[in-house]
Amino acid sequence: MKNLTRRSLIISGAAVATGSMLLPAEAATGQISLRIVSAGFIFGASGGSGVLVFQGHQYPLSIGGISAGATIGASGTDLVGTASRLHTPADINGVYSAVGAGLSVAGGRSAAQLSNANGVVLRLHGRQVGFMFSLDLSGMVISLQG
Repeated sequence: MKNLTRRSLIISGAAVATGSMLLPAEAATGQISLRIVSAGFIFGASGGSGVLVFQGHQYPLSIGGISAGATIGASGTDLVGTASRLHTPADINGVYSAVGAGLSVAGGRSAAQLSNANGVVLRLHGRQVGFMFSLDLSGMVISLQG
C-alpha cells in the first residue's frame, strides 16, 4: 500500500507539472510606432515603415496598403500606440483593415483601432500632415522585416 501511494503521488505530480507546461502562453503588449505615406486619386496606395518594441527587443516593420473609393490627395502620418494580444513578434504580421472616413488638411489628428487575423489589436494615435480626403475601404499589411 505504501508503494502504491508513493507511486501515485509521483505520477500525479508529474502530470500536474506537464500540464502546467502545456498551458498556452499568456498574451503580452508591445509598443509600436509607424510612419505611413499615402497618395491617391480614386485608388490610393500607402507604404511606410515602423518599429515594434516587444519584450525589450526592437523589430523593424514594413507597411504597405491600398484603398479604393473616393480618395484624393497625399499625406504623411506618424502613429504611435500599443499592439496587444501578442504571443510572439510574428503575430504582428497580417492584414489590418478598417472602414472609415476622414479629412485632414495640413495637420490633422488621427486615431485608429485595428486588428488582424492573429487577434492582435493595434491602438494608434498620431498626426497626419498634408491634404487627404477619403471615404473608402482600406487595407494595411504589416510584416516583420528580415
